[in-house]
Amino acid sequence: MSDRKRPHPAYPGGVSNRVAAVATRPLRAVPEFLRGVALLGRGFAFWSVRPGLMALGLLPAVLVGAGLITVIALLGTFLQPITSAATFFAEAWDSGWRGALQLLVAIALIIATLALAARVFTALTLLVGAPFYDRIQRAADLSRGDVPPDRSPGAWRSIGDTAVLVLLSIGASIVVALVGVIPVIGTVGAAVLGFLATARALSWELTLAPFGTRGLVGRDARLALRRRRSRSFGFGAAVQACFLIPFGAVIAMPAAAAGAILLVRDVLNEDDSPAPSASAAETHERD
Repeated sequence: MSDRKRPHPAYPGGVSNRVAAVATRPLRAVPEFLRGVALLGRGFAFWSVRPGLMALGLLPAVLVGAGLITVIALLGTFLQPITSAATFFAEAWDSGWRGALQLLVAIALIIATLALAARVFTALTLLVGAPFYDRIQRAADLSRGDVPPDRSPGAWRSIGDTAVLVLLSIGASIVVALVGVIPVIGTVGAAVLGFLATARALSWELTLAPFGTRGLVGRDARLALRRRRSRSFGFGAAVQACFLIPFGAVIAMPAAAAGAILLVRDVLNEDDSPAPSASAAETHERD
């Protein structure tokens, strides 16, 4: 048999089976995406299990959120001078074209700032509220069954990983801003790109500590998360959607922390045993 007619080893049925397999990938991705969205719902459901602990998770979110709102408000105050400085090269243009360019730049800056704010908010809130969110994730972990021994890499490694994520977020926001100034499609393209990139980044940030307790950090954690790419993206997209609602970021943070540990358990194929009662889980966690 010639090479042209020899079936691909992964698709013994020939080219038609290979095309069919590729065509069904989006169909398989949809249920996985929805399972990721459902993980955030299960995180919200944890309010009924440990309401007091979940309420504590609101405190760092409120503090960090207030600080970021102040920074964004200052940016809004100086948006016009910043936009004018960024378009200095268009001073000699016709006023109509110059105004259109400045409008595009202003919109791009707003979209990029909001995308960056979501990631910085998550990173800083998890860092500031680490004691609270560690307890939430520990309790949510225990509620699903056996928990492996804690193999956290230490505070400095966590701070370093958070700093790397923030730097990557800044780079992504610059790309979003550049896309935003493209005529016609720039605004929509920047909004879509910002949402997609932020959703992916949120799934990384929120699972950073849970993966760390299992000895997976940096590249190893990201590779593990890619095993359930659609599911992790669905989880991040659900969190990002909550962040778009006024005060949604503050309200969603405790649930996102609880949902993140459930995502990690799914990714690592950790079997759920019959969940202990809330009081038993609380006692175990305190021990």
